[in-house]
Amino acid sequence: MKRVFRLLAVLIITFSFSYSQSIDSSIVKIYTVSKATNYLEPWNSSVQRSSGSGSIISGNRILTNAHVVANETFIEVKKYGDTKRYQAKVLYVSHDIDLALLEVKDKEFFKNTTPLEFGDLPNIQDKVTVYGYPMGGHTISVSKGIVSRIEHNVYAHSGKSFLAIQIDAAINPGNSGGPAISNGKIVGVVMQGITFSQNIGYMVPVDMIKHFLKDVEDGKLDGFPKLGIMTDKIENPTLKEYYHLAEDAGGILVVDIVYNSVLKDVLKKEDIITSINGHKIESDGTVEFRENQYTHFKYYIDLLQYGDKVALDIIRNGKKMTLHVSLPKTLSSEHSTYAELEYDTMPRYFMLGGYVFSPVSQNLLNASMAPMLGLRYAATKFPTKDKQELVVLLKVLASAHTRGDYGIAMWHIEKVNGKEFKDFKEFYHLVRDADSKYVILEDEDGAKVVIDRKKALESEKDLLRRYSIKANRSDNL
Repeated sequence: MKRVFRLLAVLIITFSFSYSQSIDSSIVKIYTVSKATNYLEPWNSSVQRSSGSGSIISGNRILTNAHVVANETFIEVKKYGDTKRYQAKVLYVSHDIDLALLEVKDKEFFKNTTPLEFGDLPNIQDKVTVYGYPMGGHTISVSKGIVSRIEHNVYAHSGKSFLAIQIDAAINPGNSGGPAISNGKIVGVVMQGITFSQNIGYMVPVDMIKHFLKDVEDGKLDGFPKLGIMTDKIENPTLKEYYHLAEDAGGILVVDIVYNSVLKDVLKKEDIITSINGHKIESDGTVEFRENQYTHFKYYIDLLQYGDKVALDIIRNGKKMTLHVSLPKTLSSEHSTYAELEYDTMPRYFMLGGYVFSPVSQNLLNASMAPMLGLRYAATKFPTKDKQELVVLLKVLASAHTRGDYGIAMWHIEKVNGKEFKDFKEFYHLVRDADSKYVILEDEDGAKVVIDRKKALESEKDLLRRYSIKANRSDNL
């Protein structure tokens, strides 16, 4: 009997070792060379080198974080147990959800590897094992932890909120993109931690990963559907009384609707949405996604693909009704505010004789230390049909004809020669095609900057040379 027990113990130990080796063989280290953009000097960029982690999944693909390969110019990967680096390229990237798929053309890279499979959304207190190549060494690192929280959280890479899993496993720079494994299957991808915290890390949950993979099955990335509405909670008793709601009634109040929202012809301001696809919305704007577990109501929108249908139960003027709408892709799915984070592109700019102009983006606002409270507030608003981008006079380069304007920076422009404009491209054409002696820029308060067009154009070649600027506008304009 003892002999049988010893044999069983040996078999279990051997199986566990083989099982771990199988996972290790699918863990990849990613080396990225990227272009670091400078939004305050949009013609300049520098080179950065970084590394991250990834895992081999079906179809000879590598799953990792978007931020591991963002702004990439060259990517190499190395698998566990090998010293050779292989060149890779990005297949698809979702900056919103911080996920990317890579491919390696040399099929030799995938020899003796086993693609990892996906599990289900874990439960609180489930054990997970995190694999990757964090700082502190060059070989693979494995750390263990438990799932401590599942709810919507802000993804640092995009600044947007999606379902996230919090774990207490040790996560360090370089872990990003590595898989979190439970019962031998991927349940999340490590994406970020909290600096100076004690083992608080976050993963992109498997539900979001599966959405991303299903999205790209047709060969293109559509992203996550957005309703294009601004809502508010209805927790205050007086507010509930005002809208004739019972004290225990749930729901969210529609405050604003973006001009090209998929719901622009369906919802109205002050509608109260009480459920999404049959899932009740609580007064605090949450929905129950598991028994006694709640998260942001948009969870049941995030699970949908473009083309899917959604049913909204609403209360309008005290009357209950159900609205059905499909989710076609519109501009609102691309831009919910003026200030979106940008990746994989150079900043847009245009220069007229030392006066440098740029559209407002979150990258630009993050790069600037100036308070600019009015501009930052404006950037939080929804675009309108007539105003889809904000434009600033970014800076003024010193020259004979720009004297007195050197100190102007991040100045918000509303009009060109008395005309308003929809976006940066239209602004560019208004300035470039102006046939008057002066180009008159005006802010929302009526203050003006006046440019002598002829003198500006005459000075431009010298200014480009003096400030080592290759062109008076960005290639992507």
